[in-house]
Amino acid sequence: MSGSLMGGGAPSGLLETRGATRGIDGHVTGCVASRDSRQFAFVTGEGDIVLAAREDFANAAAWQVRTVHDGAILSVSTDAAPSGFLTGGDDSTLRRVGADGSVTDLVRGRRWVEHVASWSDGKSGVIAFASARQVELRDATGTKTLKVLEHPSTVSGIAFDAKGKRIGASHYNGASLWFVHAKVDTPRRLEWKGSHTGIAIHPGGEALVTTMQENDLHGWRLSDGHNMRMSGYPQKVQSMAFSRTGKWLVTSGADSVVMWPFFGGGPMGKPPSELAGLPGVICQRVACHPVHEIVAAGFADGTILLEDAAAQRVLPVRGAGGGAVSALAFSPDGCALAFGTEDGQIGIVDLASR
Repeated sequence: MSGSLMGGGAPSGLLETRGATRGIDGHVTGCVASRDSRQFAFVTGEGDIVLAAREDFANAAAWQVRTVHDGAILSVSTDAAPSGFLTGGDDSTLRRVGADGSVTDLVRGRRWVEHVASWSDGKSGVIAFASARQVELRDATGTKTLKVLEHPSTVSGIAFDAKGKRIGASHYNGASLWFVHAKVDTPRRLEWKGSHTGIAIHPGGEALVTTMQENDLHGWRLSDGHNMRMSGYPQKVQSMAFSRTGKWLVTSGADSVVMWPFFGGGPMGKPPSELAGLPGVICQRVACHPVHEIVAAGFADGTILLEDAAAQRVLPVRGAGGGAVSALAFSPDGCALAFGTEDGQIGIVDLASR
């Protein structure tokens, strides 16, 4: 169903033939699809959320705009429920936005809610949000606090593992890994000097990787804590994602799409692979397809490419022009790709076979 566009005869510039775009006010700070793949949400530095329902993906005029924060939206996540979203803002609130656009306050007035994440297996779910040094875990309703996890410095990123058993947080001088349902909360501290700015956990639970303030990544093999250093980027890595199988860690930060091998003993001692990019134009955002070994890459000049890692094929999604790509997300079913830019352009491309 999805991803069949990598087959023959695909049109150039998928956005023109299979997409819809719209201009909005403000820098797009994130975009994400609901768990049921029925809706995308785009959020902005002006405090707005734009909701695009599946039946309206091709009709940008029908996308709803709501102001949900008094100030910038710093983070957006899928809700733990099949539909809806969670947003954190610099107005010190955590809010739930329903599929119908209804807004509910979950947290008001502590500190900036800089990071939000959720996990669900369809039966149970957990919501996490980070403010300053604390990560608070709540049940799927968002109203009951399960625990508050303290860190040595400000938390710069949070991520659940695939099974929802552990949550990782990046911070100064490393990362901390916690068991979500532990009776006694003792973190596993993964230490490496420096400023760690974001986090990803391998789908098979084999490794934890952080982006750094320097032009590097740092990783830890979780079986034995072995350090993994991935360097050589011309710029800071702002975006990274593991492929569906965990075979590759796909990253921004260069004028190509850099992929580190997490198989055959990698990434240590192995050079990264590179997918096609744009000479002299830095890749800013990456996203991995949930079904196929396909990568979406967004660049500083507004270009977006779809790349098949196995077949070494490239499909242009969007040409250059306007601001840098600042948000990129596939729907969980892989049938659509959404993007946002620093100058307020948002769009959705239909990838389903026709």
